[in-house]
Order: sequence, then C-alpha cells, then structure tokens
Amino acid sequence: MNIGIILLVLLAVLAGVLLAGLGRITLRREPGLEGIESPETAAAYDRINDWPQFRALRSMFAHKLASIHPTGILADIGCGPGRLAFLIAQRHPGLHVIGVDAAEEMVRTAGSNASSRGFSNRVEFRLGDVGSLPMPDDSLDFAVSTFSLHHWSDPVKGLTEIHRVLKPGGQLLLFDLRRDPRRLFYWLMNFAQGVVVPDALRRANEPLGSLLSSYTLSELDDLFRRLPFHKYRAEGGVAWAFVWAVKGGPAAA
Repeated sequence: MNIGIILLVLLAVLAGVLLAGLGRITLRREPGLEGIESPETAAAYDRINDWPQFRALRSMFAHKLASIHPTGILADIGCGPGRLAFLIAQRHPGLHVIGVDAAEEMVRTAGSNASSRGFSNRVEFRLGDVGSLPMPDDSLDFAVSTFSLHHWSDPVKGLTEIHRVLKPGGQLLLFDLRRDPRRLFYWLMNFAQGVVVPDALRRANEPLGSLLSSYTLSELDDLFRRLPFHKYRAEGGVAWAFVWAVKGGPAAA
C-alpha cells in the first residue's frame, strides 16, 4: 500500500472520529452532591477555577451578562470560590455584588480570596441555600448562577426563591452544563477526570458528576415553563446552556 492510500485511510478515520464527536449524546441523569464542604476539595476546586478553560468560560459568561447591562445589586447564587463575582465587579464598577453559597468552606474560601484581591468593599459573601436565600423580597436587580443549578435538589423551589428576591423587572442569567453535549466534549471530560483533575475532585466524581446531574436544553425549557417569571429564553451551546429570565411587574412591562 503506497503512502497516498495510507494518508487517505488515516484522514477518513480522523474524519469519522470528528463526525462522531460532533454528534450529541443524551446521558442518563445522575443527581450529584449539593455542596463542597471538604477543605481539600474546596481548595482543589478553587485551584482548577484558575485554569485557562475556566477563565474562558467566565469571560464568555461575563460577555453575555454585559449584553443585559446589569446595574444596582447583583447576587451570584452558588458562587463557589468567588472568581466570577470578582470578574463581574471588575467589569461593572457600579454594581454591588453578593456571593451566596451553601457550602461553608466555599464561603470561607471566597472571603479569603476577596481580601487578598482587594474586593472586600464591593463584594460580600453569605452562607445560604438557594431554597432559602439570605435576603428579603424584591431586593435584587440581577441574579446570576453558573454551574450550580445541576446540584440543586429542588430546582423549582430554588428558582422560585430567586424570583422572590428579585425586584419587579429584575433579571436572572443562568449558565450551566447540558446533559446532551457533543460526544467529543464528553470524551474530553472523561479524559480530564481520569488524568488531569486533582485527586480530591476525582474522588468526588468531578467534573463528570456535574455533567451527569445537569439538564438537557428541553428539560430546562420545561422547567422554566413551570415558574412565575414574566418571560424567559433558553439558548444552547456545545455542552452548556444559557437561560435568561425576567420577573414580572411594572418595571418589566
């Protein structure tokens, strides 16, 4: 067999792999852990959040958020170690940012990060579960949540609670994995968990556990149809989804 035929065969195999990888796969849902309480796991999660791919995802979310012009008071629900909250505060100096997380260890880590980065005056962190947010009715102009929804034991209750604390006309921007990703992304995530991620996260079945506990785009659409938001829009990506929603009232007219 000459070299030309060998190259053609290799190219055909590569094209087949790529085509297979671009197709979507719908995975069986497996609910995962709701909070990260282990100091070792929280430290590992904080560390990987500084990897280039996570910085790129935060930047993509921040760009999407900028398109709806946030002002006033914004809460980051499920804020983790606080890196997104810092980016939002940096890009929108007029915002007061509140980070909320159900894991005490994460709130502690986020507070330490705020002090070391000089954000203590503009970003605060509170311990609180999405099902019972530590803020009064109609108190937020914006709420955001990234890679957190899939951990909530009762998403309807959590999103209804976010609706409660938003002012009339207040907006929610949600960003999460979708359980019907491109096959190539699923293969890469399996590889990363087996080879790249820290041991503490691997023992917690992360990041694959987050993918398996997330929702498909159609499930997100069905979920928001059951909620009291005035209007919403769901948009899908390679392995993630954005949902934008607005609370009704005079300001939303």
